[in-house]
Amino acid sequence: MSNKSEIASRTAKGGFDNEKEVSEKFTNWRNDKDAQQWLKIMMYDLKDIISVDGIEFGSRGYKADVLVTVIVKIKRQSGNKEITSLEKIQVKLVSNKTGSNQIERKYVDRYKDLWHMPDNVANTLKHFCGELPPRENCSDSRRMYMNEFTHSERESLRHFLESNMVMIISDIIRGRGRFAAEWMLVVHKHQGYRWKLVSINEAINHYVGDHKVEYTHQGGIRLGGVTMQRKGGDNGEKTANQLQFKANPLSIFDLP
Repeated sequence: MSNKSEIASRTAKGGFDNEKEVSEKFTNWRNDKDAQQWLKIMMYDLKDIISVDGIEFGSRGYKADVLVTVIVKIKRQSGNKEITSLEKIQVKLVSNKTGSNQIERKYVDRYKDLWHMPDNVANTLKHFCGELPPRENCSDSRRMYMNEFTHSERESLRHFLESNMVMIISDIIRGRGRFAAEWMLVVHKHQGYRWKLVSINEAINHYVGDHKVEYTHQGGIRLGGVTMQRKGGDNGEKTANQLQFKANPLSIFDLP
């Protein structure tokens, strides 16, 4: 039996490069040691598994990148039964030494509707992203930084973010709907590879962290372990001036 550290994460040569390979590893679970460990973490007893089928599911607007169907055999007095489960996994692939990953980005009004954001808070974020023009005497002609807002504006935004932090981070990490993610698999491919699989609730609690909102010296916003920033792209890009959330997937390896 592997010890806890071997079950929680694994370092090896080679690795895998995309979500399709992750799904294929699940499908080939009988011959794939990584997939066997992942199934154990998901609390499956390998001897009870009848079949596993993984499919790539990314780029559909949901947080789950890989769907895994697991059929297990349950012994009953009345006879054996087959139970089918669907596991929804978000995959974070990092190939550089230190990772910073975009979680998602949208225009402020999308978040305003989703989170019932007050108008004054939404307007502050629109100035921050550049959807609304900066005021006079601001340092950047495209947008405003947090240290350029009034104390009242900063505190209103802080109160909203702190009061709704768990919901906000849950939405950008787990998502909503039928294919909201249930697991996060972080794969770090650098001089070999290592991985860590955690429940999505563990990931959310990790990124909520100390539940504090901080304004950085550079005029940015830190929401627990997540950075809120303006999405650049001022040369006619359609995504310019969106509100962008970024986090470091490699920090998941710090979880016990």
